[in-house]
Amino acid sequence: MGYRHGELIYLAVASGSALLGILGSILGWWPGQTIPWFMIFTAVVASIQGFILGFIAAGMSVLILYLLRELTFMDALILVFSAVIAHSIGESLRAAHRRSRALAKGHRLVAEALQALTLIEHRDRLLKSLPERLASLGEGGHIGVWIPTGSGFRCLICIPPIPFEEVPDAGVMGRAMREGRPQYISDVRKEPSHIAAPGFKTLAELAMPLFERGEVVAVLNIERNKGFLAEEVDGLIRFAETVSLQLDRLADLEARRLITDLAIALQQSQTLQEAAENALALLVRTTQEQSNRKENLQRFALDAGVLWEARGAHMQALAYQGVTEPQLLQVLQAGLPYGQGKAWEVYRSGRPFYTSTYAYEPEGVPALQSLDWCTLVAHPIPTPDAKRSRFILVVGERTRRPWRRAEQELLSLFCRTLGVGFERLVEKTRHERVNRLVQDLLDAPSSGLYDRVLQEAIQLVPGSEAGSLMVLEEMHYHYKAVVGFDSEGLKSVTTDTDGMLHWYGLGKEHAEKGEPRIITIREQPIPEMSYQTAPAEVMDLAGRVREIQANLCLPISYRGEVLAYLNLDNLHDPDAFGEDSLRAARFFAAPLATILHEIRTHRLLKEAALTDALTGLPNRRAFDQILLEELKRASRYPTTFSLAIMDLKGFKTINDRLGHAAGDQALIRVARALNCELRSGDHLFRWGGDEFAAIILNSCKADARVAASRYVHAIESIRFGELDLSVSIGLAAYPEDGETPDELLNAADTRMYSAKISGVKVI
Repeated sequence: MGYRHGELIYLAVASGSALLGILGSILGWWPGQTIPWFMIFTAVVASIQGFILGFIAAGMSVLILYLLRELTFMDALILVFSAVIAHSIGESLRAAHRRSRALAKGHRLVAEALQALTLIEHRDRLLKSLPERLASLGEGGHIGVWIPTGSGFRCLICIPPIPFEEVPDAGVMGRAMREGRPQYISDVRKEPSHIAAPGFKTLAELAMPLFERGEVVAVLNIERNKGFLAEEVDGLIRFAETVSLQLDRLADLEARRLITDLAIALQQSQTLQEAAENALALLVRTTQEQSNRKENLQRFALDAGVLWEARGAHMQALAYQGVTEPQLLQVLQAGLPYGQGKAWEVYRSGRPFYTSTYAYEPEGVPALQSLDWCTLVAHPIPTPDAKRSRFILVVGERTRRPWRRAEQELLSLFCRTLGVGFERLVEKTRHERVNRLVQDLLDAPSSGLYDRVLQEAIQLVPGSEAGSLMVLEEMHYHYKAVVGFDSEGLKSVTTDTDGMLHWYGLGKEHAEKGEPRIITIREQPIPEMSYQTAPAEVMDLAGRVREIQANLCLPISYRGEVLAYLNLDNLHDPDAFGEDSLRAARFFAAPLATILHEIRTHRLLKEAALTDALTGLPNRRAFDQILLEELKRASRYPTTFSLAIMDLKGFKTINDRLGHAAGDQALIRVARALNCELRSGDHLFRWGGDEFAAIILNSCKADARVAASRYVHAIESIRFGELDLSVSIGLAAYPEDGETPDELLNAADTRMYSAKISGVKVI
């Protein structure tokens, strides 16, 4: 062992005292005064080196004095006594000296940590650097950084290396983590929980927890073959506290960096899908990084991730990264049915889900569990005013990974920021799609426009999965578009204004203002309310009202008149609709009112052009259009139909004798009588003057004769005093009598004139 500067001075004094004593005795400088110099020599050695060397120094002094013939028994006792006293006094001085040295070393460690650790900007690099900085303290032992795994500790780094990578949490390190404070064991031989490392001779162990955001994220463990001074322990604890402060600083730094990167990515994204892809790129390793397993400076650097969007009964994958397994790709393409997978659980609860044992979790996705994925997180992405999180982030790793509190807080902040960005893009998409819808429908109205309006509403209003559009025609509301229900069964349903107001429930004033409302099965008897609009058996079977969990009803009002009611339904979740749904519905209401008003105006103009003003029946122009449509349908789907041309007999007499008003009334009564005999699906027209026409679907000539006979009886039942009416009818059948409009018309017209001349009612 080497000597420090102060010790060398004291030894020099001791040696000089002994030399002076010897020289003085030999040369006679101080006769009889030699013993004090040897006392000084003995005392100095004993105080510096301890009692044993002090006793040896006393023995040497006794021997020298004996040889110089100046020794007495009392002198020997004095020398031994001086060694004992000097040792007692020197022991406290030596202890104080050792403590001062240890304290100085502790201060130096903290100072070096403050200077060097602040230059490291990644937590793993920081933790891996600790053993090297403290390597001089592990005399005969080792220094390691251990990461909690839930059931034990994994060795992040150890100097020198030890023969195992994981240890259980039953040892000293486990106690340090559980209690959240350093654990010092001065003699591990007396510690039953000590876990010995093979090949190392250990006497003392110091385990110090390292904190990040108030959570133990690692344990700095030092083992060596001699004990620690109290000042050394204090210095190392301060060092560990400094490291913990630096971990907090790095967590803040990495959080700011990640959120800044996310904000930039969202600002640059033009679509929801692009934003989702950019967000996942900040969390998931690239394929090359996964194969190389090299150090990645991303905060999370996960294996895979998916961003789900809840749409009614399914979750659709908005974007995904890192997924390569064919069975998982099939799940992503098909979507998640309602209730399957942890994403739906998070959707319902609004709370994130973390697990490192996904393969054993209930309600997991079977395809994912079969691949033995371990770590999975499903986190809601909150959006303003929504009861439910419409978007769910799911990320994971194939291996087990503990999630630290700082990581959970950062992921929560990440999702909140992502939700704000998504809301901006949702609003942008909503504006673009509604504007495009309005422009397209105003430029080119089509027979399928009601369906398109309803489908767009289901897409744009959060929580919708089914719906219907009921439009006002002739003072009643009719089902014009249906999604998710039996459209054929609802086609014949009509509801008056009072029935719709009862279903709406907020009163006429709110309906005329176009105010949307939400009802749920928890609060309102939805089936019973719907029975006010149509028969119960129809609404139960065709309308599936007993399956509806929530309904959003939007009156489409234009200048105080409710033109239509838009009903949006969710068949699975009573809380599917929220304030965000109402906001989207309100945004949709004004453009939809404009569209429906234009459609109504267009329809009325079209009906006026195709309708006979007197009888209300379709006119000759409508006949030409419908005849062409039925010919196309019959050629595409091999069916038959018949054409009937009718010429009234006796009409001219009524018109001449009773006047034109009576003649008009006769035509009106004929139209009503024929309508009463008309089969569902058949078409009736006023051909012109006193002529009428009918298209009888799915009929051969024999079927057409039966229908024509009913028409004859209906017309002959009409009387004006003593005057009555009759009719001559000519029939033509497709394809027997022709396959073009001209061929069929010529055949029917010719037979009608033949019947008129011969006096036969029907030919």
